[in-house]
Amino acid sequence: MPKVSIIVPNYNHARFLRKRIDSVLQQTFQDLELILLDDCSTDDSRSILSSYAGNPRVKIEFNDANSGSTFKQWNEGVRLAQGEYVWIAESDDYAGPRFLERLVAVLDADPQVAFAYCRSWRVTADDQLDGFADFYLSWLDPIRWNADSDFCVEGRQECRNYFVRTNPVQNTSAAVFRKGVYELAGGADESLRMYGDWKLWTGMALAGKVAYLSEPLNYFRFHDTSVRRSMEGAPHMAERLQVTRWILDRVTPDDGVLERLCEEQAIDWVPLLMSTHVPLRLKWTILRCVREIDPHPVKRAVRPALTTLRLKFLRHWRPPQAAISTQPK
Repeated sequence: MPKVSIIVPNYNHARFLRKRIDSVLQQTFQDLELILLDDCSTDDSRSILSSYAGNPRVKIEFNDANSGSTFKQWNEGVRLAQGEYVWIAESDDYAGPRFLERLVAVLDADPQVAFAYCRSWRVTADDQLDGFADFYLSWLDPIRWNADSDFCVEGRQECRNYFVRTNPVQNTSAAVFRKGVYELAGGADESLRMYGDWKLWTGMALAGKVAYLSEPLNYFRFHDTSVRRSMEGAPHMAERLQVTRWILDRVTPDDGVLERLCEEQAIDWVPLLMSTHVPLRLKWTILRCVREIDPHPVKRAVRPALTTLRLKFLRHWRPPQAAISTQPK
């Protein structure tokens, strides 16, 4: 029985696959199995994956039909996993050679740790470093993830302070978790399209402690087809509110945290409700979720509504002098 099961769920990432897989097989920690999943890719992924079939530590599964869900692939991989710990290594990312060695040591040292994750480098499609991937967490806490210090904290408190506002696990590839905790949390929610990882990490955090290593051992790739690039718009806002409601059903944040959460979300949902491009039924869904989360949604909507109106005005209004100068002579 391997100590760690590594799952690489792939769909059309042929150009990144070899670097991903080789970075797993070249880990300094070697008590592992590697499960390669392909969700009916239309590029050269299948032939690349098949080239690893001769390795006794590698298992390969090809889907007969596209699942249409990242989270279905995660659940399938965990079902196949035999290890005590699991690492979901996304097919377009890669890792430093000591990634597993460092994170497994944290899990071994404290059985109460549900999962451990590390800081990630942000890299481009052609492997150029582009800073750290936690840049989006500075508004959440300017020091916590930027300091050169590790931490191990109670997961429930972490959910009250941070997970309720956003997903602090910058990249799934940056974390190693206990298989038993994943199953206890119910696995990834396959009904979600964009925020299933946020809900999953929160569910596992509620089951124990969360550990973080400030050493950047993971390389999180941003490119034209990155999932994070498409996380915008009304459907995704509705899903984000749904996950927020789920978290608030399980933890009660301080008044100040809840206040900041509602203000942050209003900046996004108010313009969507004012947009003529969002279907009415979706607006009602968003508004219903907001009312379940925010005790004062009307008060909260005033400032972002005025900002939205000002931007609309500036976008469509031209100064009279500008209009005259464009008249044909």
